[in-house]
Amino acid sequence: MGTGERYIGVGERRARLGLRQQLAVEARVGTPEEVGEALVALHGSDPATVYLAVGARLVDASVTVPETERALYEDRTLVRMHGMRHTVFAFPTGLAAVVHASTGLTVAARERAALIKDMAKAGAPDAAWLKEVEESALAALARRGQATASELTQDEPRLKEQFVYAAGKSYEGVHTVSSRLLRVLGVEGKVVRGRPLGSWMSSQFRWAVAPPHPELDVAEAQAELLRRWLTVCGPATEADLKWWTGWKVSDVRRALTAIRAVAVTVDEGPAYVVEGDDGPVAEPAEPWAALLPGLDPTAMGWQQRDWYLAPALRPALFDRSGNVGPTVWWNGRVVGGWGQRADGEIVWRLLDTEGVGREAEAAIALEAARLRGWVGATWVRPRFRTPLEKELAEATG
Repeated sequence: MGTGERYIGVGERRARLGLRQQLAVEARVGTPEEVGEALVALHGSDPATVYLAVGARLVDASVTVPETERALYEDRTLVRMHGMRHTVFAFPTGLAAVVHASTGLTVAARERAALIKDMAKAGAPDAAWLKEVEESALAALARRGQATASELTQDEPRLKEQFVYAAGKSYEGVHTVSSRLLRVLGVEGKVVRGRPLGSWMSSQFRWAVAPPHPELDVAEAQAELLRRWLTVCGPATEADLKWWTGWKVSDVRRALTAIRAVAVTVDEGPAYVVEGDDGPVAEPAEPWAALLPGLDPTAMGWQQRDWYLAPALRPALFDRSGNVGPTVWWNGRVVGGWGQRADGEIVWRLLDTEGVGREAEAAIALEAARLRGWVGATWVRPRFRTPLEKELAEATG
């Protein structure tokens, strides 16, 4: 892969974003499965994000909740599991093996070793005991189909065992075997998040045995995951790829070589697209607006974001941990943020008005009404709140 000769400018990158991220009106689709396949991964740390991200990309947003619940909990065509950067995502179920082999195995080994080490330091039972509890818990979960951690402790009381974590440290705490073990099993691809206890916004999940999947070669899985992501998000820099995957630079470079990625140039420097994707891309047929949720996969898709999100907007739109809040988009760039008041009203504010005229404001207002139409009386509160979202949500009309 030599130095790319073709320059892909900001305008074309935004056009690609609108079309491939299914945000331009002409690019919207009919089902959550189509959204999942196109975007590869939907952030699942905040349960509401999955639904809001899907709804923003459906032709008929009114079906968002029932159709997404069907995909996640009935047909299981989407599965919520740990993935890149030790984060929970919703993936197409057919991609579970790729995610597990490319990303999960390394994290899983580290997490299990940490649990065993922490238990040993606290004088808790050893690894052999933990293995017995694990096998018993998985068998109980298989019998039940889905269960909360509390329900599993009825079948396997040893899950209730507690141990002191970081004794003597300022962050000392008491951990329960059930919470730590289920987390490890999730990263290992043995269990996945099931139906929540409450509404679609609930963060209290049941657990389920993970769908069976083949064990793949790590390098081949990494190549496949990177190919899929680069298809929808290219061009991307090496820094973008390393950040999104959470891999070592050597893994990223090996995968780029395996898929015969084509080097191009963007404003940030060298970047890559998949083979055959270095030609020009036309603009969407019509200008487009979108209201995307906190942690949306588009807003969080790249590490280097200046081409679609001006640095001056970040203090208002991100929390202190780097999580993006609800954003307002116009033609491929973030121009503001939005929030929802207790009465259900969707309120938004422009932060970047350059090139945003009456047409843009009308389109944004239409998207706000569209969002309110399918959210209805549900009061959505982002799990990771940002300054502008708080201000808008808490203001009186």
